Amino acid sequence: MNNNDPDVTDLKFNPERTATGNKGIRSIGIVDQPRVLVVDSQPLFLRGVNLILKESAEFGLVTEALNGQQALIEAENLLPDVILCSINLPDIGGLEVCRAIRRRLPQTSVILFSETDDDEQLFSALRAGAAGYFDKNISSVKLIEIVRQVVKGNYLINEQVILKPVVAKRVLQQFNELIGTEENEIKYIFAPLTGREIAILDSIARGNSNKEIGIELVISDQTVKNHITNILRKLNANDRTQAVITGIRNGWISI
Repeated sequence: MNNNDPDVTDLKFNPERTATGNKGIRSIGIVDQPRVLVVDSQPLFLRGVNLILKESAEFGLVTEALNGQQALIEAENLLPDVILCSINLPDIGGLEVCRAIRRRLPQTSVILFSETDDDEQLFSALRAGAAGYFDKNISSVKLIEIVRQVVKGNYLINEQVILKPVVAKRVLQQFNELIGTEENEIKYIFAPLTGREIAILDSIARGNSNKEIGIELVISDQTVKNHITNILRKLNANDRTQAVITGIRNGWISI
């Protein structure tokens, strides 16, 4: 982030509608259809992505933001499932937007994109907690597939890193350097759970039933069950209690 960038900590988030306290008001849309916020400073690209997502008929609400500050405000108001955000924004950089979203709205997954496929930016996107990273030259079919996979809980950025040996090696080096230092930073490297799954795990830790989780996150009982199945599989946990214990030990949730 540039020295002239505004401090995202100065932006006002409503604590009752962010992070794990999300019982919030969501904009009009179709329940269980993913809500997407698209952020880019180029109106033509922004409108093109918006049109592609809407024409797919897979998303209940697609909203636009032209800069980072507007993105953070829209995210708080709309509580999107996925944010597609450009790394290069005129005010708050996309990486900083991603970090802020992961801290404030852990149930929201962030996919970052840039002008070119760059290893350095891929590494930075991983560190920021992004679920995916792509360049603007991808096809509309691939774009929809990326969003679809992230909505399903897949952490695509891990696969992208594995395919780039130089980046993978750097990640391992960074991980070794972080061991024994700041645990909050470590948890964003190869995070096993998506933001939505962390939100569900936190809700489980607070003693909520599947139905209560569904009401809180505005999703169906079946969707909750699917997410819990994914959580148990990813954490190699035998039951919900073991999954919660694992989440607390790793600092993903607290009670």
